[in-house]
Amino acid sequence: MFVFTSQNFPTSPGVYLMKGPRGKILYVGKAKNLRARLGSYFRGDVGHTVKTAALVARVEGVEVLLTASEKEALLLESSLIKKHRPRYNVVLKDDKNYILFKLDKRSPYPRLAFTRRVARDGAAYFGPFTSAAAARATWKELGRVFPLRKCGDRAMANRVRPCLYHFIGQCLAPCVKAVDAGEYMELVRRVEAFLTGRSAEIIKNVQKEMEAAAEALAFEKAAGLRDLLRAMRRTVEGQATVLTRLVDMDVVGFAATEHGVGLCILFVRQGRLLDRKTFFFPGLEAGEAVWAAGSALTQFYRPESFIPSRVVVPDALAPAAAGETAAAGDGGPDADNDGGEGQGDAQALAEILEERRGGAVRFGAPRGREERKLLELAEVNARRAAEEAAKAAERDVLPSLAAKFGLPLLSRIEAVDVSHLGGRGVRVGLVVFEEGAPKKRDYRAYAFPEAEGTSDDYLALAAFAAKRAASGPPWPELLLIDGGKGQLEAVSRALTAAGAGGAFALAAISKGDTRAQNELHDVVHVPGRKNPLSLRPGSPELLFLQRVRDAVHEFSIGRQRRARTKTGLASDVLALPGIGPKTARLLWEAFGSVAAMKAAGAGEIAQKAGLGPKRAAAVAEALAGLPD
Repeated sequence: MFVFTSQNFPTSPGVYLMKGPRGKILYVGKAKNLRARLGSYFRGDVGHTVKTAALVARVEGVEVLLTASEKEALLLESSLIKKHRPRYNVVLKDDKNYILFKLDKRSPYPRLAFTRRVARDGAAYFGPFTSAAAARATWKELGRVFPLRKCGDRAMANRVRPCLYHFIGQCLAPCVKAVDAGEYMELVRRVEAFLTGRSAEIIKNVQKEMEAAAEALAFEKAAGLRDLLRAMRRTVEGQATVLTRLVDMDVVGFAATEHGVGLCILFVRQGRLLDRKTFFFPGLEAGEAVWAAGSALTQFYRPESFIPSRVVVPDALAPAAAGETAAAGDGGPDADNDGGEGQGDAQALAEILEERRGGAVRFGAPRGREERKLLELAEVNARRAAEEAAKAAERDVLPSLAAKFGLPLLSRIEAVDVSHLGGRGVRVGLVVFEEGAPKKRDYRAYAFPEAEGTSDDYLALAAFAAKRAASGPPWPELLLIDGGKGQLEAVSRALTAAGAGGAFALAAISKGDTRAQNELHDVVHVPGRKNPLSLRPGSPELLFLQRVRDAVHEFSIGRQRRARTKTGLASDVLALPGIGPKTARLLWEAFGSVAAMKAAGAGEIAQKAGLGPKRAAAVAEALAGLPD
């Protein structure tokens, strides 16, 4: 295991490469102060997320590369992530550039072509389209509307007769016919106006031409213009107007869920929502969301990408305004907590975008109501993407998880946990997952008086196992116990004694010995096996079991706290003068809480609890003396 020594690392900015067995690069990070950043990893695990703790446990060596500035460190980090694709980094699987339309107006007869790269060549670029099929469909519609040439420069120079596009009315054939350059350029201007959001103006002009042709009895021309009008309207139907200004911008939103972090980028072109792109990073916690989003954007906006003049991001990702204090790092694996590293990254990213665009980029928080609404839309899409991806991943993980347990399928999973406070208020919680999703109507909480005051989890679990066996089907394929080998054995013996041994598989999930190299926090034990089940740390299978365990843990604690609170309040009511167990029971059945009892007057108490007027008045007076 790697031993950190501060004297071995400089305090200058740079990039660090964490390496595991056989020199494999596990993680690439950057820092303003390498010594401070690396020290935050190896001087204890306080505040580490599960993913960071997993990373640190596997590190066997660290290599550093020095840079002159934070911006250079960010650029180098992005390049190394793309090259090595380390397991613990956020890596965009779909890192290709998206399709753009290119209109090269320097050519005598420009054409609308596809490209994935933006060059500073004077051409006009429109897009991007995340779907090649959608881009091609739009291109076909535009071809029907505006008959520009379709062939490339070489084909045009060598063509001796018109192509098929000319004969179906989608090309003027400037390759072999004498097409007036002025008229052709007017067509090009219409295409550019259409793609830059001025489609309403073009549609209005075509409408007038059609009406004029009809009045002049040129019905064939009017019919052609009618078809042209329909095609143009069909092309713009799918693009919603979201801004009153004809501007280009990208809007970036992210959302942290219990499954991971979702990211969404909305592409707004000339005030219209053109397209979107979503990403999902599983297994990340809320504290890693800002880091994940920043790392993803550095990879997304490449030198050859189309970068608009405005990029809207949440406040957490925006550079600090003049006079503001930069926030500390975000706490993710790459969060440099040595003084405003998070905002330093934002400023460096803003500078990188300007360099790659070759012009100014306003990179920052939303301004005005329209931009805020777009950011909210991006965040909603990010959350939805995370939830949909998590559901798909859980459906996919169940077969492989079933194979790990030697089961044919895992459609129903139950999980159990014991909660108490010093042996008091013992509650055993049971949660149910079906097809990878929680089935909350089947959740149950059990109280076992025989376990009160004992602090004996084994006794409570054995009592639960007997009750579960008595309740019968539907049986789960797997019962997951929040605990270790002892809890697993207690449930197994109780089920066997109750005649339900072998009815379903058993497993226990608990914290592992983190002192052991390469052993992470959570391990899974099954009956008859000495060592934990072979589940790779951070794997989808283990992450799913951790989610189920967390659900039952939260449920059992919540029910135990509720029971403890109710018991305490009941004791307060019984302690009041003139209120015995029978009256207290009537009050609880009628009102359900001390607050409701105090809010009710003597008349309501008499009516609902069935007490006489004098008795009800005495109870109301006694209740009024209780503290709020």
